[in-house]
Amino acid sequence: MRFEVLNKESMEELSKELSKAGIMNKTKEEFSWDIEHFILIKGRYGELKEKVKKISEREVIEGKLEEIERAFNALLSEWNVNESKNIEEVFNEVDINRLILLTALIDSGAIEEEDGKLKLLKKPELDNLEIEIRFPIDDVEEILDEIEEKIGSQLVSEVAFLRRYFVEVLEVEKELIHRALEIAEEYVTDESLVKAMFVGIAKSVLADVIMELVKQKRKKNELIEAILEREPIIVEGKKEKINIYYDEEALEDFLKELQSLGYIKIKGNKVFW
Repeated sequence: MRFEVLNKESMEELSKELSKAGIMNKTKEEFSWDIEHFILIKGRYGELKEKVKKISEREVIEGKLEEIERAFNALLSEWNVNESKNIEEVFNEVDINRLILLTALIDSGAIEEEDGKLKLLKKPELDNLEIEIRFPIDDVEEILDEIEEKIGSQLVSEVAFLRRYFVEVLEVEKELIHRALEIAEEYVTDESLVKAMFVGIAKSVLADVIMELVKQKRKKNELIEAILEREPIIVEGKKEKINIYYDEEALEDFLKELQSLGYIKIKGNKVFW
């Protein structure tokens, strides 16, 4: 199993802590990318509000428009005409709705930048503001055709190139897997930890099955056939169940991994333990 961490420093620290605990591991850096797809709609707020009413499942879009309206009222209720404010006073990176509004207000000429500050020149009607809103494509997947037909839209794809950092645990024993998971909690994201947990458990269970069968099947082809007959391997707990699937090629690779860890030795078609 392997853990993904956010940066090189965390990768090195986690690897060091695992080694201190006697857990074999190795670090790895990979060039990678993230791709996200969005649906962009734009137009006057008032017109968008009317057009959305023609869409069958419009809750997501209506919900976003309502959020923008609340943000608009909150923003202008605390900002007087001809008053200048620091950007930090009116914009929080987490508040995407305010970013949408500030962009629209600047484009409309209602706000201008002056000496590094934002000055409110007038308070326009929200219905007349030209706004752009984007939605993750998964959120509106079921109504894409309707959006295109009744509102008009544009597909926006974002590709970000980045380097990913991993620490791979080179163990299959249950105790070492559990200990590695405990140590990694301080360094990895919840998503990475959950993925690693299931992979670690699955590899440990599969290793136990192989070590049990290798005592009976001394030929590799017979061993692989016997393992394939066990698929899927099912692990059941009180509240969860894990189904473990594999094919012949995956088993070949896993046997090589067990050999590299010293659990078995493969010579030709013979397997020793």
